[in-house]
Amino acid sequence: MSMAELQEAPPQATTATAPEPTMLEAVRAIADGPLRAAADATDRGTYPLDVLKRLGAAGAYAAHIGPGTEPGDYMAAIRAMTEVSRVCGASGFMVWCQQVCGLYLQQSGNPALTGARLAAHISGARLGATGMSNPMKSYAGIETLLLRAKPVAGGYRINGTLPWVSNLGVDHYAGVLAGVDSGDGVARELMFLLSCDAPGVELRDCPSFSAMEGTNTWAIRCTDVFVSADAVLADPAKPYIARIRGAFILLQTGFGLGVAQGAIDSMWRVEPQLGHVNRFLEDRPDDLQAELDALTTRIEGLCATPFSSDRDHLISVLDVRAHASELALRAAQSALLHAGARGYLLSSDVQRRVRESHFVAIVTPAIKHLRKEIARLSATEMPA
Repeated sequence: MSMAELQEAPPQATTATAPEPTMLEAVRAIADGPLRAAADATDRGTYPLDVLKRLGAAGAYAAHIGPGTEPGDYMAAIRAMTEVSRVCGASGFMVWCQQVCGLYLQQSGNPALTGARLAAHISGARLGATGMSNPMKSYAGIETLLLRAKPVAGGYRINGTLPWVSNLGVDHYAGVLAGVDSGDGVARELMFLLSCDAPGVELRDCPSFSAMEGTNTWAIRCTDVFVSADAVLADPAKPYIARIRGAFILLQTGFGLGVAQGAIDSMWRVEPQLGHVNRFLEDRPDDLQAELDALTTRIEGLCATPFSSDRDHLISVLDVRAHASELALRAAQSALLHAGARGYLLSSDVQRRVRESHFVAIVTPAIKHLRKEIARLSATEMPA
């Protein structure tokens, strides 16, 4: 073929291959599709098992898990949780439960928990929870430990009851902590993975919530439950908790960010019809969005060192978690005022988000718990 013929020849047809969506794009597609369709039912009591598994397959539970015990991309994990919580706060909270349980497994250093079990967990093939509300309150001097562990041949026997543990099912598990009754007068705690189908474990109904009923929240009753070395996350638990507590709290900010973003989104939706009168309200969507964006940027900076035990870092982590709660409350309240009567309908996503924001503010660590810890850390030196 001559040069002239080559120049005149039509270009060869090529088959364009669409790039694979990023993790965040895949999560957003699930959130705007099947998750949005299930949000009202999830609020009223339907556990979104299929959606949670799809989120795992998209990578929502794996971003923060690095090689070995190294941190992965904590901000990516928080952004995934934010995308889910923007549409459905209940599902966003369960994403956190799954993410933080993955953190427990990864940081355990226990080969029985860091291999195939961790891989199945972060892919969403297996689902788990965190039963650390009572232990966190115990460390803060708010409650006493409700689970007790007695050393026996080959492991421990566990007794007691934990209330309010979410994202549970008969084939699920939860990272929990028990005080050890060793008889030697030395106080210590044991953290372990409790399987819901283990002999002696009973899931008991909790009173009905005003929202987020589909989170599969139960009380766990343990009667002589045997825990072997294969299930131990940390023994003793206190150094382990000190290492992961900042990451634990930091991850949870995605829940508040998402509920706040969803509220702001709903405010913009009514702006064409009601903007002429809504402009007289405080906490307008552009102001709230600027505050939310600034908070997100601050959180992103803290994600660079999620396992830092520096006192100022921990105070900042506690502060952004409290700020996310307070912003979710304000944004949800303002969204209701912007929507007017239509936002007072029980079927309204605005009304649902108001109730979700209340949970953001009271779930452990609650705003009062966070402020108590900030005051303690600000007044004293960090323990060695």
